[in-house]
Amino acid sequence: MTRSITLLAGAAIIAATLSGPAFSQGAPQTITLTKVDLQSLATGYRTSKVVGSTVVNEANVKVGTIDDLIVTPSDRVPFAVLSVGGFLGVDAKYVVVPFNTLVVHDKQMLLPGATKDSLKSLPEFKYSN
Repeated sequence: MTRSITLLAGAAIIAATLSGPAFSQGAPQTITLTKVDLQSLATGYRTSKVVGSTVVNEANVKVGTIDDLIVTPSDRVPFAVLSVGGFLGVDAKYVVVPFNTLVVHDKQMLLPGATKDSLKSLPEFKYSN
């Protein structure tokens, strides 16, 4: 009897081993890597340098400050959260513009056609907790 149980247990272990891998979380994942142009990347700006930058218009008038950069999971496009108005961050209004509307000009962030009033007329952005 003991010999039968031992043989059955051994057969079960061998069958489980030969049956292939088990994926408890679904199908295996694949990652597609793409080649990055490092020379082009080297001409970019780090977010730590962009956040806090003053945003000006074509007349070199300050219209806001970049408070944050946000990337959404679905769009994968960065958005700039601008702080507009207020004094030293008090009573400032946060608004969002697509990052690609900003132009780097003479090491400044330029938002063509923007005024403080036009930015204040945009819907207010509030950070979620």
